[in-house]
Amino acid sequence: MRKRTEPVALEHERCAAAGSSSSGSAAAALDADCRLKQNLRLTGTGPAEPRCAADAGMKRALGRRKGLWLRLRKILLCVLGLYIAIPFLIKLCPGIQAKLIFLNFVRVPYFIDLKKPQDQGLNHTCNYYLQPEEDVSVGVWHTVPAVWWKNAQGKDQMWYEDALASSHPIILYLHGNAGTRGGDHRVELYKVLSSLGYHVVTFDYRGWGDSVGTPSERGMTYDALHVFDWIKARSGDNPVYIWGHSLGTGVATNLVRRLCERETPPDALILESPFTNIREEAKSHPFSVIYRYFPGFDWFFLDPITSSGIKFANDENVKHISCPLLILHAEDDPVVPFQLGRKLYSIAAPARSFRDFKVQFVPFRSDLGYRHKYIYKSPELPRILSYFLKRRCARLPYTGRTWAADRRVMSSHLGLGAEPKPEGEALAVVTRAACGADQHLPSAALPWAPCRLLPRLAYLPVRGYKPH
Repeated sequence: MRKRTEPVALEHERCAAAGSSSSGSAAAALDADCRLKQNLRLTGTGPAEPRCAADAGMKRALGRRKGLWLRLRKILLCVLGLYIAIPFLIKLCPGIQAKLIFLNFVRVPYFIDLKKPQDQGLNHTCNYYLQPEEDVSVGVWHTVPAVWWKNAQGKDQMWYEDALASSHPIILYLHGNAGTRGGDHRVELYKVLSSLGYHVVTFDYRGWGDSVGTPSERGMTYDALHVFDWIKARSGDNPVYIWGHSLGTGVATNLVRRLCERETPPDALILESPFTNIREEAKSHPFSVIYRYFPGFDWFFLDPITSSGIKFANDENVKHISCPLLILHAEDDPVVPFQLGRKLYSIAAPARSFRDFKVQFVPFRSDLGYRHKYIYKSPELPRILSYFLKRRCARLPYTGRTWAADRRVMSSHLGLGAEPKPEGEALAVVTRAACGADQHLPSAALPWAPCRLLPRLAYLPVRGYKPH
């Protein structure tokens, strides 16, 4: 320590001596004093060092905060600019909105070979291709009833086509947007329906999966019509039902309306998670939350959909459909809100076209967790289809006297045993209360005036639902 401080002391004495001997050399004394302060800072003595370091650290911290705020402000401005620009971009390019509706470019699950349905556990399924129009081909899967699993091994397309003429009914399944006919939840539904004894025929619309063509509402409907005609040409007198899910419900009602207009309706229509029309669905979709209250939302987002020729007007189509209708919807559906399915039912039930046919709405409680695409997990689904397709597609008899008498006839016709418990005033579709609770029907005290509506009423003794 003494060696390190000796040069400082000598320098101080030397400067002091120079100052006392020569008062005129002020510049030399000032230089010596500056050197002394510098040496003191280097040796770490003196109070100036901590103060200078604290000031420098504070300046650096303030600088970092200011830089961070500037970057954050730039990011916020970019996000705000993008938020404002997107509506104008969609308005100027309506094709973007069409792609967001179809989502045909989203192919999930990835890396599967659609030519090999066996890889998805469908060992009794055949893949082939149909050509609805020139330069358009659609990939088709045909799953035979599970009881034919062994017989179907190693069989070719001709055997599968001939199998459609068997005594087993056929379901034409129309899937929703995104993915392919090999989607996980779709494959699981095929297995359920096959185990119940149905042929299941499904396909990818043009532009989906390995199907060739450009997607459009008209093209999707024509593809479905072509596949339906292909089935009818091979099925003989076997009943053919049409099942649509999500966006596929729009294709299904388009198809059935056209079939009814040419007087070749299907034997029944099943709509799973349906909506009323594409405008209301787009406005209710969770992706639209951030823009739902944006000024001019309809003009920016909904009008481009209409201008692209996309309507999927289920609410209009059901007014022209003349076949039994079953609607399945989960209350916790996050994609197609439950109230849209219930609204569609309220439109279809009083429609004149359904006067001689049944309309059934089956809601699934939210605590079951079926959401948008897992209704196939319901253990009651086989019973629902059995009551609707095998019993309720035949017209129910009625006496034309009182509701009490007609209720007895209906109970006997359905083989329900004891009469249901009457309660309430509303003439509505009858569904079983949740978890085996007693069934509620219209009041027996009221005379049965609108007897023609009785075929639309149903008693469905299943669990997991509540009346609406």
